[in-house]
Amino acid sequence: MKNAAIMRLPLGALAAAMNLINPEAVHCREQIRDWAFFYREKLNGRGYPFHIDAAGLSMDVRSIAPAGPIKRGRGMKLLGLDLGTTTLSAVVLDGDTGALLKTLNVPNGAYMTPRAPYERIQDADAIARRAEALVEALKEEYAIDAIGLDGQMHGIVYVNARGEAVSPLFTWQDGRGGERFGSGSYAGALYDRCSAHVATGYGMATHFWHTVNSCVPRGAAAICTIGDYVGMRLTGRAEPLMHVSNAASLGLFDERAGNWNFAAIERAGMGTGLLPRVTGGYELLGRDSGGAPVACGIGDNQASFIGALRDMEGTLLVNLGTGGQVSMLSGGASATEELELRPLTGDRSIIVGSALCGGRAYALLEGFLRSCAALAGYDCPDALYEEMNRAGLEHLRDASLPRVDPRFNGTRADPALRGSVCGIGTDNFDAPRLIAGTLLGMAGQMRGLYDAMLAAGASPARRLVGSGNAVRRNPALRRALEGAFGMKMRLSAHREEAALGAALFAMTAAGVAPSLEAAQRLIRYEGERP
Repeated sequence: MKNAAIMRLPLGALAAAMNLINPEAVHCREQIRDWAFFYREKLNGRGYPFHIDAAGLSMDVRSIAPAGPIKRGRGMKLLGLDLGTTTLSAVVLDGDTGALLKTLNVPNGAYMTPRAPYERIQDADAIARRAEALVEALKEEYAIDAIGLDGQMHGIVYVNARGEAVSPLFTWQDGRGGERFGSGSYAGALYDRCSAHVATGYGMATHFWHTVNSCVPRGAAAICTIGDYVGMRLTGRAEPLMHVSNAASLGLFDERAGNWNFAAIERAGMGTGLLPRVTGGYELLGRDSGGAPVACGIGDNQASFIGALRDMEGTLLVNLGTGGQVSMLSGGASATEELELRPLTGDRSIIVGSALCGGRAYALLEGFLRSCAALAGYDCPDALYEEMNRAGLEHLRDASLPRVDPRFNGTRADPALRGSVCGIGTDNFDAPRLIAGTLLGMAGQMRGLYDAMLAAGASPARRLVGSGNAVRRNPALRRALEGAFGMKMRLSAHREEAALGAALFAMTAAGVAPSLEAAQRLIRYEGERP
């Protein structure tokens, strides 16, 4: 029986339930006994009859201990926590109006000195301490009713049986999987053994390296993502619970079954003993020290998708930061060499096309123009982006522009591919037209990924939403994207889409909103009134 259903029974019914349980099932009998005796205790020690606080209650009891009912409607506050690679962000969402009442950002600052050229690691406990400090700072100002979190995907942390980190966070940038192994690489060897592609930096490629080299940390009982680990720290859990959106990001995952590809992992020689339980639903990890329910952590890409779209059906999300992504609900679309299917919840996925060089293409052009100015003897202390944006906007409709392929970092399928500039003539070889051509090239790359989605079976989008600093700060790029897609682009009024998405997920997991779609109705776009 579910905890919530059990707790609606009178104590006499609980005793009767105990008698129905197999006497050999001692653990179950003790669990129900604890529910009966302690379910009115509170995590702050002010419950009854024993006034036991969180430290004296088991995780099962902590998950249902009534630190006060969850408020619904006016006055409800949701906290969203985004654990990024470079920045940790937290927001407080008003559950009535959808307004972001507070936003806090702190540097991640947890990178550790690498011991080898391929290593990219962060201090998991340092991240957890900074995250906990953000939560406590916001709880001092607001009565928080539920907490949601998301985090950087693909990387892994090893934890022991007490839920303590016994390793650093091996981030998505870690290069172990690309190291030489046999006639190829560790990631290549995984493909040979499992017939499944696992990219370098994905958790299973990293774990494979540790397994082959006998480097799995002593005492490791499970692997988890950084979001899972922070959730464990907030709730006192000893075992991770991994959302499907994070689990799939590690590789060797069976999307149809919604669980690990156990057979492939066994064939790789890694064993399955360190794999945590996976959930595709809206589950709670437990409650924090103040009694607020904490939702299972989700992947940052999925959190951004949730937090940017008021209506997921029929909407295409274009995100341009350093990289670039186009995302939409997959419908009947299939994954391809350039498109990924990423689980959103147990029954839905998003299809994602990624550009390794998204907004960075514009930054490269800014650096080139700056170097030209320096060659002519001019000092440019400030960035040139505002001037570039004005020039690009003025020349976007010119009949003759250079054709710019912005794939300067290659693609996931072909990392060796490089960008190009062609179609240069005597009438268009100048900085303003090169800027405009680059903007059209960036928009064209996003449109190409969308066309690949349509070819893979996705339904045409009816709405276009943009996110990311490159889109927000550059009206010329927005104009180019609108031309490429033939739709007006809307921008979320909220700047921290991932943290907002985590808060909306928590709103659903805590039962405050009847569905994720209902929670997303709080999202507003720029120019709209609350």
